[in-house]
Amino acid sequence: MTNNARKIVIAIAFLFIIYAIYAKQYNFIVYILGIIAYLVWSYLKEGTVYLATQAFHKQDYEKTKQLLAEIKNPDRLRKGRRNYYEFMMGNIALKEERIDEAEYHFQLASRLPWKRDNEKGMVLINLANINLRKKDYERVEGYIAAAEKLRLTARQQSIIEKIKNELNKHK
Repeated sequence: MTNNARKIVIAIAFLFIIYAIYAKQYNFIVYILGIIAYLVWSYLKEGTVYLATQAFHKQDYEKTKQLLAEIKNPDRLRKGRRNYYEFMMGNIALKEERIDEAEYHFQLASRLPWKRDNEKGMVLINLANINLRKKDYERVEGYIAAAEKLRLTARQQSIIEKIKNELNKHK
């Protein structure tokens, strides 16, 4: 749910509270306050990351960027959302050729917990590619070594092999 949609729902909920007071249905006020509390919690802990993830999978990077920009303080996001936030911000920065910013976001994402190894592997592969561009070959080797400890997809393993081949050219 976008932040504007949350605000609209909360405004409607306040109207229901006013009506519940008028109708002397005080038990409904508790339920409505619970809904409002959940919306505030989801604003702080979930943000618009889920919607941004959907747009990212559709490769709609402008919408992804717009939805992520709605998150004013990513430090408040729960860890299960913050990792995706940082991953998407890193990819957007990479697409816009802001290499240092992309590396920053990917490094943050690499330190957060991931449910699947291949997701963390993608972060490490991106970090290896960035450092390959920067010609920091020691870091490339470190990221590749860390990625190889994970359970990766065949596609990710082929990307790692390409990075290794490129790395061997520069040794």
